[in-house]
Amino acid sequence: MDINETMKLNVEHDAKADAREIMDSVYNALKEKGYSPVSQIVGYFLSGDPTYITSHNNARSLIRKLERDELLEEIVKSYLGE
Repeated sequence: MDINETMKLNVEHDAKADAREIMDSVYNALKEKGYSPVSQIVGYFLSGDPTYITSHNNARSLIRKLERDELLEEIVKSYLGE
């Protein structure tokens, strides 16, 4: 290795796995609280208002870890089989 070369650190971030885990957790938290998970999540995506998501089991904080567009992108990819 040459000390004049720049080292590159490759850290792979699996957004798909993160999005899946987050959506599963949020879905389960909403269901446990008696909400319609699909309706609540759609409301969050359309409005950006995090109060559509319960704070139960830290779901509201979890869903805000990724941007809405990142979550939607992974959902669409999953739906289309990509």
